[in-house]
Amino acid sequence: MSGVDKMFPKPVYRPRRLRRTATIRQLVRETELPPGRLVCPVFLVEGENQRQPISGMPGVDRFSIDEAIRFAEGACELGVRSFALFPKVLNSEKTADGSAALRDDNLACRSLRALRKALPEACLIADVALDPFSSDGHDGIVADGCVLNDETVEILAKMAVVQARAGADIVAPSDMMDGRVGAIRSVLDAEGLTDTIILSYAAKYASSFYGPFRGALGSVPVERADVPKDKKTYQMDPANIIEASFEAGLDALEAADMLMVKPGLPYLDVISRLASEHEIPIAAYHVSGEYAMLRAAAAQGLMDYEAGLVESLLCLARAGARVILTYGALDYAAWWRREQGLA
Repeated sequence: MSGVDKMFPKPVYRPRRLRRTATIRQLVRETELPPGRLVCPVFLVEGENQRQPISGMPGVDRFSIDEAIRFAEGACELGVRSFALFPKVLNSEKTADGSAALRDDNLACRSLRALRKALPEACLIADVALDPFSSDGHDGIVADGCVLNDETVEILAKMAVVQARAGADIVAPSDMMDGRVGAIRSVLDAEGLTDTIILSYAAKYASSFYGPFRGALGSVPVERADVPKDKKTYQMDPANIIEASFEAGLDALEAADMLMVKPGLPYLDVISRLASEHEIPIAAYHVSGEYAMLRAAAAQGLMDYEAGLVESLLCLARAGARVILTYGALDYAAWWRREQGLA
């Protein structure tokens, strides 16, 4: 026996035994993430036969309604059957009060009806926020340099009803106004829309990772003296986690069915905490900046895009996210099918 062996006896416990082959690793894997738990964001534009590449988000396009249907049909074949719809509203339809959000013939509602008819089994998620419809670029009504809370909530509740009637299974208030979940639930129930699910963006941070998304929708706050230059008076401070717990608790009390954390990877601690505090599902949004960084690093030859995407989404699930919104949903689904021997 060598001197090293005398000092350090050979180990009895050898965790590497369970890592020896791909089959064994899959057998003992702790976190599973099938494509059915993913939500694919879909950007919408007016017109027909439109498929517009989005600068800064390689592999992601804006779709006219007809093309969105074709895209969603392909996604369903891969096992991704849930879609979050984000309309790029024409500038000519944007107003200070976002009134087009309440029209049942707006792009979002027409898309919901068309997708519901074409794919009755799909899960359709409608974004409840005014920024796509606002000429000021904010998630609420702006007056005297401030984003008004209660006046905005009144409009959001009506907006949710319009979307639910158009075919949304889930309405997702992403605005971070106080009290909006309770108001939306109350109005939905009063209108007989008791089956409509509320996915609350409960902990949406004022993050630097949203840039590509805002560019895709044209929802950047306008540069004007009487308009707040950013969204920090309603989105959360990235330094805070206790506040996230409080916000999520309020939304749960107001009858949210699911709670969202946005962004994803920089906030794994928040996801984990909310998952430990609530029985209702926790969702995470793997946002545009996170996705764009993976693509940019891969384009520079610094990392493998698919491996980085898979690792990122598994980490979100491991932290406690039962639902994940990601622009890489179809890429992940293709990988998962290969892993399962289905491709």
